[in-house]
Amino acid sequence: MPTALDKEEILPKNNPWQQALGQLQGVAQKINLEPWIYDRLAHCKRSVTVSMPVRMDDGSIQTFEGYRVQHNLDRGPAKGGLRFHHEVTLDEVKALAFWMTIKCAVVNIPYGGAKGGIVCDPKKLSRGEMERLTRKFASEISFLIGPDKDIPAPDVNTDPQIMAWIMDTYSMNIGYTVPGVVTGKPINIGGSEGRREATGRGVAVATFEALKTLGRDIKGSRVVIQGFGNVGSNAARTFIQMGAEVIAVSDWKGGLYDKNGLDIDDLRLYKKDGRSIADYPRAEHLSNAQLLECPCDVLVPCALQGQITKDNAQSIKAEVIVEGANGPTTPEADRLLRERGVLVVPDILANAGGVTVSYFEWVQDLQAFFWNADDVNRKLTDIMTRAFAEVYAISRREQVDLRLAAYILAIERISKALLVRGIYP
Repeated sequence: MPTALDKEEILPKNNPWQQALGQLQGVAQKINLEPWIYDRLAHCKRSVTVSMPVRMDDGSIQTFEGYRVQHNLDRGPAKGGLRFHHEVTLDEVKALAFWMTIKCAVVNIPYGGAKGGIVCDPKKLSRGEMERLTRKFASEISFLIGPDKDIPAPDVNTDPQIMAWIMDTYSMNIGYTVPGVVTGKPINIGGSEGRREATGRGVAVATFEALKTLGRDIKGSRVVIQGFGNVGSNAARTFIQMGAEVIAVSDWKGGLYDKNGLDIDDLRLYKKDGRSIADYPRAEHLSNAQLLECPCDVLVPCALQGQITKDNAQSIKAEVIVEGANGPTTPEADRLLRERGVLVVPDILANAGGVTVSYFEWVQDLQAFFWNADDVNRKLTDIMTRAFAEVYAISRREQVDLRLAAYILAIERISKALLVRGIYP
């Protein structure tokens, strides 16, 4: 019988699910993965689409579409963020759920992968409309989520307040408070110290380890960051604490450059007032496209996927790329960068700090016993450092890049779980 490994799924060019399947196929061929395991991972366990009528502030009713995808549950309950964005698609959410499965296995935490998304433009919604939309979505997927089944978390355009609304909606529906149903919550209802900064901090730790393999010190290294949301801004702050110089940053509107290093704390305050950093007056202005091509030691893409392509890969001047976003580098660009000798720390390793501290939060909720920020940061650094070392060892042993090495590590761990558990019935 033919398997998914023998077929070429017909999807639009640059489709994220196609990209994910291509990555899976590459590692499957490298490690001679059993066809039935490939088939299992090439399909999502569950994909749920919901339509949600929401009453708007003007009294009208608008219907929104949302998705929740569980890719794999063989290593534990599903884990993955929820994003609000007007360009969310089901294939994007499927790919992100797949990458969460891989990411959790890379850092060896006991989760499978999931992801959720709602097609909307948060900038056009009031706070009340956001709350009603969030609670409607939580009600629609309440049969699917739970602390032992599927634990959502913040992602693009979602935050601790949205997680609080989901937790409250779920808790009201079952009649008692369940903090562990989501992570990334406010601290006063069961959130964890260090969770908001975790992804950015993990990116900085991965960068430290990557530079170390090249015999380089992070102190004095010039860093460029695309994206100045939660991940990018916290990565920037951690880089400064480590002694690096952040010379360029950007958001959706545009970027800033200062060869002597930007004042990140001042930029964070400027952005906190609701302004775009692209309007910041005390630095040179440039576009997002120009930012990616700035001369630097480290480039950290922390925006959306597909930012580094075959069209700009040859113009990137960084020695190291550390993927703070999910899927920021297309397969064609990945190949070009590899041929040029650019070291790419893949998203499934580099930005795993968020899900790692989400795991810590979940553990703390289940125990009703909470850790301080120093404990959280120390445990995060330990896990990220160990994961990088394991991936780097495979890359040296197999003579492959870090992305393929991370996939090899993850797929081998998932395969062992599948083989031990078997097929029921």
